[in-house]
Amino acid sequence: MKQRSSISPDTVVDEIMRKWPATVAVVVRYKMLCVGCPIGTFHTVAEACREHQIDEADFLLDLESVVRGER
Repeated sequence: MKQRSSISPDTVVDEIMRKWPATVAVVVRYKMLCVGCPIGTFHTVAEACREHQIDEADFLLDLESVVRGER
């Protein structure tokens, strides 16, 4: 069984995309403008979801799925 990736609402978006490059596809699929955004180095998942009006729980589940190799 694979371990959780440790992505939480407090994890910085840029950190996620750097650590798990496959998560960039999730960010793009949600039409978030985080890829290449200078604010991405500061925004947490919670802040980015709030800013883009994205459901945080769904976004986190999709990130986790990609990190675990399920998508």
